[in-house]
Amino acid sequence: MYTQCPECLSVFSVDARTIAQAHGFVMCGHCGAGFDCIATLADQLPPEPFNELPSHEPGVEPPSVELVVYRPQPETQQVVVANETATRENFADLVITPRFARDRRKNKPRRWPWISACFLLFLGLLGQLGWALRDTLVADPTMGPLLQQACATLNCTLPPVRDVGKLRLLARDVQTHPTVPNALLISASVRNDAAFTQPWPFVTIRLSDANGKVIAMRRLNPSEYLDDVDALRRGIGPGATSALIFEVEDPGHQAVAFDLGFE
Repeated sequence: MYTQCPECLSVFSVDARTIAQAHGFVMCGHCGAGFDCIATLADQLPPEPFNELPSHEPGVEPPSVELVVYRPQPETQQVVVANETATRENFADLVITPRFARDRRKNKPRRWPWISACFLLFLGLLGQLGWALRDTLVADPTMGPLLQQACATLNCTLPPVRDVGKLRLLARDVQTHPTVPNALLISASVRNDAAFTQPWPFVTIRLSDANGKVIAMRRLNPSEYLDDVDALRRGIGPGATSALIFEVEDPGHQAVAFDLGFE
């Protein structure tokens, strides 16, 4: 059989084995061009002189082969059943995850940053609420001791809570000052009935005449009647009793009564 290069028009002799190996596509040994040798395949050369071999147009439908030389026999039913059983056993333990399930797990958003942020915001809100209600919490008979224990463990100091209604005046006395002329010496015994430590109160002393008219008054802050700095800082503990001494100017013989008030 013969074929012709469409570039240099060289004619070559080919055999069926070469055509089958190359699937019909060969290289020209003269110009190196690649071409489809089946397009100009011919059993005989045309009479000389000739320039080109006739080209074969591709058919619309491939030719059909009818002459059967050999047909392999189908395998027995036992082999098919054995193969099916082995296949079922091999795939019995496989776990197949649907694609939509894999995609859902892959694209699942991470929620722990939002949960952590919400938890921190909640703690901040609790801290602000506790600070706003600190006086009520410290004064509470249940929460107050717990907060004091926690603060003692953490080595911190609770804010002082003032409740002058829990300060009870147990005894009082007034006399002429023994060393300072024209002065009075007033003593009082005070007990803290609250379940928490209170700061030292502001003390108001009123002197009145026989008709109950106030003729002299003085308001003393804690630093004016307490010289102990540590006691001033600690305050009055729950259930503690303390003796207070006040020095005031003597308004004269008109003062026949006095009273103490706490603020």
